[in-house]
Amino acid sequence: MSMSVLAGRITDTLTTTFGRLRNVSDTGTAVGVWGLIGALFVWAALAETQLLVVGIIVGSILALGAIGLTLIYGILRFANFAHGDMMTLGAYIAFFAYISGGSIGPLSFGFGMILAVLAAAAAIAFVAFASDRIVFRPLRLRGSSPAILAIASLGVALIVRATVLLLWGPQPHRYVSGIQFARDFPFDTKIKPDQIFIIASTFVLIALVYLVLYRTKLGKAMRATSDNADLARVSGIDTDRITMWTWWISGALVAIAGVLLAVQSQLTPDMGFSLLIPVRRHDPGRDRQPPRCTHRRPGRGHLPGGLHRP
Repeated sequence: MSMSVLAGRITDTLTTTFGRLRNVSDTGTAVGVWGLIGALFVWAALAETQLLVVGIIVGSILALGAIGLTLIYGILRFANFAHGDMMTLGAYIAFFAYISGGSIGPLSFGFGMILAVLAAAAAIAFVAFASDRIVFRPLRLRGSSPAILAIASLGVALIVRATVLLLWGPQPHRYVSGIQFARDFPFDTKIKPDQIFIIASTFVLIALVYLVLYRTKLGKAMRATSDNADLARVSGIDTDRITMWTWWISGALVAIAGVLLAVQSQLTPDMGFSLLIPVRRHDPGRDRQPPRCTHRRPGRGHLPGGLHRP
């Protein structure tokens, strides 16, 4: 056996060993982090129940917004800085379309809000798709890097925010004036009916998106495109159609998230941008995986990764 072959085998063995040790280390770190999160959750449930409830409400809104951002990054591989301002625009479009009058049971708004949410979702889905066709798609066809696409999305974000300021001004707005009284629940917690509606709506939408991605042909094609776009294209998947659906779904979800956030608090021109960092994916450069077209475990850049990181 020559020295070069022996050196190659030793190098391969060391590489495999270090890789396994790294996986064990990552697993131990993940277990420790999740253990700490679980301990904090139990502590919050016992000592700060009200803050835990508020965290679940706001976190559910962030999760809904993060799904759309994760879909875009998972398929198109760039950080969309305009996502937060699309959330703001969706909230303001619903404010424009909302026709007040009456209420749905204990909620502070009536059926006009449901129609306003549908109008906002359709409008932002179209705006997101149009931004891709006008701005991002030409850059992708030119082979622009993810950094260029991210900078372009920042320009789109500035345009959207300026439009909101021009049409509705810098002052805050509310869908419904007045004060909604909270209901008393066990463990000395107080929850408004609107907040219960927010939590229920986000969980229903998250479940629907999950079913679409894992129980429909469109979802399978989206996951295949996310794994490897070139291999998906060779396999007969229309990646342009998948990209279109990604923008439509992402725009609709972020618009609904914006409306729910405004119901929870109020409308301000920077409400979406201030949430951009919490819903951003972390360390996107490490998301790349070896080319394949099979299902992989949830992680960054994928739908489950928008809700948790293993």
